[in-house]
Amino acid sequence: MKPILIIGGLLFLIACQQQESDSLLQEKSNTNTNMQYVSNSDPVPREDKTNQETARHLAKLAVEIPDVHDATAVVIGKFAVVGIDVDKDLDRSRVGVIKYSVAESLKDDPYGREALIVADADGVERIRDLGSKMAEGHPVEAVTDELSQIVARYLPEGPVEHEPEETDQNKEKIPENEEKEIDEIQEEQSTDQ
Repeated sequence: MKPILIIGGLLFLIACQQQESDSLLQEKSNTNTNMQYVSNSDPVPREDKTNQETARHLAKLAVEIPDVHDATAVVIGKFAVVGIDVDKDLDRSRVGVIKYSVAESLKDDPYGREALIVADADGVERIRDLGSKMAEGHPVEAVTDELSQIVARYLPEGPVEHEPEETDQNKEKIPENEEKEIDEIQEEQSTDQ
């Protein structure tokens, strides 16, 4: 009988505590009615710019990085390719560091988050020519084709990931009782030979 009274008393105390904490929470929620709603949580507002204005903006950001002599950019939608002109006598590792620095500076900008950085002379020249064609009003199809060729040249290639094929797809389609019969027939045929 004692254990039942002790358990009952503990349950009563726990229930009383729960009611008290619920009433405290209700009082706190009633006193805190000055809620503020955030309309835009992005720290850098994104203005509506044309592709050419965005390209100039990205090129300007790239030129601010040390050892970048000149920069050009092409923007189509949310995708951007930025070509940087660096000293031809720099070794590959230094050029890689400069490209990384440019990528880091563009990463924080709302227009350069998905930018591809190109640093070789041929690629930069192709990007300049592409920018000129866009300014002249060449068809979008030709511009996007050229841009895709530029991007394909610099992006690393890797194996295409696909789901592994099942070894025997037909077994899933066969009812279980028929599958046993087929297995027995296969076993008989293999022993007959």
